[in-house]
Amino acid sequence: MRTDNAPVIVAARRTAIASSGRGFAQHTVDALAAPLLGSIAAELAAAGRPVDEVILGNCLGPGGNVARVAGLRAGLDESVPAVTVDRQCGSGLEAVLQAGTLLRSGEAELVIAGGAESASTAPWRFWPPQGEAQPERYTRAPFAPIGWPDPEMGPAADAVAARYGISRQRQDDWAARSHDLASSTRERGGFDAEIVAVDGVTRDDRPRRDLDRGRLARFGAAFSAGGTVTAGNSCGISDGAAALAVTTEAVRAELGLPGLRIVAASTAGSDPALPGIGAVAAVRKLLARTGVATSELDAVEITEAFAAQLLAVSDELGLDEERISASGGAIALGHPWGASGAVLVVRLAARMLAGGDRRYGLAACSIGGGQGIAMLVERAA
Repeated sequence: MRTDNAPVIVAARRTAIASSGRGFAQHTVDALAAPLLGSIAAELAAAGRPVDEVILGNCLGPGGNVARVAGLRAGLDESVPAVTVDRQCGSGLEAVLQAGTLLRSGEAELVIAGGAESASTAPWRFWPPQGEAQPERYTRAPFAPIGWPDPEMGPAADAVAARYGISRQRQDDWAARSHDLASSTRERGGFDAEIVAVDGVTRDDRPRRDLDRGRLARFGAAFSAGGTVTAGNSCGISDGAAALAVTTEAVRAELGLPGLRIVAASTAGSDPALPGIGAVAAVRKLLARTGVATSELDAVEITEAFAAQLLAVSDELGLDEERISASGGAIALGHPWGASGAVLVVRLAARMLAGGDRRYGLAACSIGGGQGIAMLVERAA
């Protein structure tokens, strides 16, 4: 149902996604985000309206409000406020959710939201020394307090595979599909329109057509003895950014722009021992609230951190796998944590605005610590 302050995504762009230490090895997180912010602001300049807020997700940056630093670096006016949010690998989608809330409330009319991550330049940190002990390297934030399960994500994916009966062959089949679809899309220029160049880098470097089922079957278990999760059926550690302009339905209609209307979004908590399944609770909550059935979802993007967890989520929700990540996902493209949720929405926009009769799209992430986030969008016009 149309209302003039309904939030609508009218521009969706991303950088190329580079494996850590490669194409963006020297780019700080704000250096990745700034070209995107500048490009989107220029694209919307015809609206004659100022950017009211910048919201970016980030997990491993240096602190100091990455969104504000990136906004100033992009040349946005110093009067444009900015905030950085952290919901781990759901951070980019959380930023879009918060933008939608601002628009619905009437507090803003144009927000740039997304996420950015530079694993290559993330600072090294250390826990303070305890007594005579040497400082201990801080490798990641705790996802749960002492006494609660807080597994590393790889072993947690093995646990999901075992709990939900996701076989090694099925995981490898999904990984091969991801690489094949992403390679085909890249080769025909299917990603070109959504990618903003950063220092001349315009091509995702990870998809490999030669990672077929035969090659993937040669990989050994990566995280657990006797496990089924391998380096081949998991995502890569990556650098990249994604951002979207979110405005009101009234502005979108005035400018005559195509867009995706944010119908609703949802977050949920789940078992910290099985973080890979967290998206299920968030999607169920979202669909129950909106009355939309899984059969009505024309395009679905779920973070492919591990094939095991994506397949478990799909099985639990009863999704049509042909509609999930139809141009490949994070296994092939990479998983720049703080940006990945926004990358999902960029991909939904590309798929749903390309024509056809697609109406509803779903983006969802499972999150470390046992959380899920999901967003339902529909084509505006």
